Amino acid sequence: MPMFRKKPIVIEATQWFPGVVIEGVEMVKCDLPRHDPEYPCMAGEHPRIQTLEGDMHVSAGDWIITGVKGERYPCKPDIFAATYDAA
Repeated sequence: MPMFRKKPIVIEATQWFPGVVIEGVEMVKCDLPRHDPEYPCMAGEHPRIQTLEGDMHVSAGDWIITGVKGERYPCKPDIFAATYDAA
């Protein structure tokens, strides 16, 4: 199977935690009660961000990455650490 390496580009990223304001991350009302600890509602709301693939949930500690075309998306901390180094 062919192998590929990610092109070395510099990205902008900010780690999100409750109370941190990051452009594109908005708090929305929960439609249904959530019992999944990965996606808890906070006081009836949960954070989300609109991505090219649709709305995505944001968890505390997720990195919000701005891509090469200005698109924004969340990235789990372990994936971020395995993929990116400080520039």
